Amino acid sequence: MTISRNHATPQQDRPRNRSKGKSSPIRKAGAKPTGTDGAFARNSSGLQAFHLQHIDRLLGKVLLFARPADAVVSHYFRENSKLGHRERGIIAEAIFAVLRRRVEFGQFAESGTGSATRRLGLLGLAATLGRDALTPFLYPDEAEWLDRLTTIERASLAPRVRANLPEWLYDDLVARHGEAFTAALGDAWLRPAPLDLRANLTKVSREQAIEELETAGIGAAPTPMAPAGIRLTGKPALNQLPLFINGGVEVQDEGSQLLCHLVAPKRGEMVVDFCAGAGGKTLALGVAMRSTGRLYAFDVSEKRLSNLKPRLARSGLSNVHPVLIDSERDAKVKRLAGKIDRVLVDAPCSGLGTLRRNPDLKWRQTPESVVELTEKQRAILDSAARLVKGGGRVVYATCSVLEAENEAIVRDFLATHENFRLVPVQEVLAEQKIEVPNLSADSGMLALFPHIHQTDGFFAAVLERTR
Repeated sequence: MTISRNHATPQQDRPRNRSKGKSSPIRKAGAKPTGTDGAFARNSSGLQAFHLQHIDRLLGKVLLFARPADAVVSHYFRENSKLGHRERGIIAEAIFAVLRRRVEFGQFAESGTGSATRRLGLLGLAATLGRDALTPFLYPDEAEWLDRLTTIERASLAPRVRANLPEWLYDDLVARHGEAFTAALGDAWLRPAPLDLRANLTKVSREQAIEELETAGIGAAPTPMAPAGIRLTGKPALNQLPLFINGGVEVQDEGSQLLCHLVAPKRGEMVVDFCAGAGGKTLALGVAMRSTGRLYAFDVSEKRLSNLKPRLARSGLSNVHPVLIDSERDAKVKRLAGKIDRVLVDAPCSGLGTLRRNPDLKWRQTPESVVELTEKQRAILDSAARLVKGGGRVVYATCSVLEAENEAIVRDFLATHENFRLVPVQEVLAEQKIEVPNLSADSGMLALFPHIHQTDGFFAAVLERTR
């Protein structure tokens, strides 16, 4: 089973009244626990004693932070292939609840008995399934410990503990945005992201796609900003849905869709997606071009480009040309210098805007790793800028919320490239009748945040070559 980066449902990993900052993240018990160890017990939640054993073992591997958490979880499930779909869901959701709330749960786990991973696992399960579900599996001292924690109000915890962020990231965000903004952002990162789709307008209208989804029993509604976006209710399986199989829709966060609208490619143009990855934005650009012109999908990873192929086949696009490059200095890149109309640089970044999906990133990234990334980002943007002709545009974008990876990169670029100007994103979006609330009028750049826009955290700037 491949584990999605959206592990929990909206009803899970969501303590009651959390938005008010008052309640404990541990769902309170409705009755006194029995205190039995319940080695072979079952209950209505589906929880069994062996789930706790798997969570204990798997947490030990995930908390090493040697690899992305979803990769570690997927590998573990391949090694334990007898685990069923529901069992994997219970285990994975508890693991990711711990990753989301590691500071908070780490503070709680300083008390109690047993191994640290068992205590953390119990807290993860209490957050996702509720305290009552654990009752048959707890030793008396564990039951007493959990019940004591349910009386703790989140408002009594230190702000950084409530935000569940590493100290360096919390301090960075507070220095730039203030405590209230950072608290709201941290709270939004504790909640699983919604599942957004993009209607492939070369095959189906958004209205037709929504109607087909609802006919299949899937709740769907238009996204508030992106004109082809669809937001689903819950996390339904799509792989067997004819609308998905036939390329009528693609999974793509609304924020990612808006980045493509900033590129605003026209029919017949030459366009480059400089860091294409698996091609989600490439496909959106191809649709915007109505499958005309030439769209190059550059990436240094053959595996990522191979993942684009089935998506490209479903899309029906004929203007996309995947190109494997060894670096931003590849000869395949250089030969296109001065010939391109539009370039999208979705630069490698910390990914800290995606913490709803990838909560381990806040523990795997460091100030030092961010510095390394900014050096790479500058080099990639500089190379990409050489591709555009006079009047052409480069859209620099990340899924980070850090100034060092975003505004600072753009400021440095403009300071050393006098033949480029910043095009205010409001102008580009207004031309397409797209409204994005709460954008900074002063910066002229796009900054999206989950607690404001209900998207992943994204940044983008439009840079136009003047000569």
